[in-house]
Amino acid sequence: MNKKIDIYLAGPRGFCAGVERAILMVEEAINKYGKPVYVRHEIVHNNFVVERLRKQGAIFVEELNEIKQYDRPVIFSAHGVPKSVPKEARKLNLLYYDATCPLVSKIHREVENFERKKLPVVLIGHRNHPEVIGTMGQTKKNIYLVENINDVEKLPLDRNNQIAYVTQTTLSVDDTKDIINTIKSKFSNVIAPKKKDICYATSNRQEAVKNIAKNCDYFLVIGSKNSSNSLRLVEVAKKYGAKKSLLLDDLNFINQIDFSESNSIGITASASSPEILVTNLLKKLEKKFDINIIESSYEKEDIHFKIPQKLKEVI
Repeated sequence: MNKKIDIYLAGPRGFCAGVERAILMVEEAINKYGKPVYVRHEIVHNNFVVERLRKQGAIFVEELNEIKQYDRPVIFSAHGVPKSVPKEARKLNLLYYDATCPLVSKIHREVENFERKKLPVVLIGHRNHPEVIGTMGQTKKNIYLVENINDVEKLPLDRNNQIAYVTQTTLSVDDTKDIINTIKSKFSNVIAPKKKDICYATSNRQEAVKNIAKNCDYFLVIGSKNSSNSLRLVEVAKKYGAKKSLLLDDLNFINQIDFSESNSIGITASASSPEILVTNLLKKLEKKFDINIIESSYEKEDIHFKIPQKLKEVI
């Protein structure tokens, strides 16, 4: 007889509106133009999604100069790109569509606005993450990246001068709050974004994990290793009471996990991970255990982003 185990399902979980829109743009471009359609960088950071789109006819490249056929369309990933990328695409006479999440585009506009006002901008984010590279590439100067409180102390800015800050959309809400407080205590005149930069989906998924982590001996976060929002969920689960927390990039890895001392497992899927992976994980756990699913009650997210009119017109 299989061991009984409680499964706590976090909610909301899985795809956010920006991810859904980006994937739909690639699929619609393939439907319209046929194979291949080029995508600059992984459209979203999820191996399952990338492989599925690759089978449909997407070719993923890191830079535009890797494109072999200039008569094929190219799509920019949901993370956003520096201004130099569309400029290069126009130079190469490429047909391109920009799948940057509208919430990331909002931050790009904020940076441009601060640049017009000649204000130094502090960007809170992770070095070398594509979203950070894209945001820093919106201005030619006066933008400074900080990853932690120590970086704030090292900023080469006059503490009496007015400065502004923006943040990467997929950060830990708790950690970012500490960094913002440090910025505000160090500088006397700080302009904050008009609306919070951390996206609704990141905040909602972190909050959902916080609500159930204390009930869980083990917490499994479905997501990819290069996904910032996935890694933050692992950290949040640990911080809020899960005895163990793990990023599950490959569902088959659960066969190597020792659940002998676990009576409860928490599960969530990051904003770049599809719900089908949650379903598949539950099926695998059902084969090993007698599972009792406890799903959080939550308000469904009702946010949708339209695909660009330019692409809609050709569909």
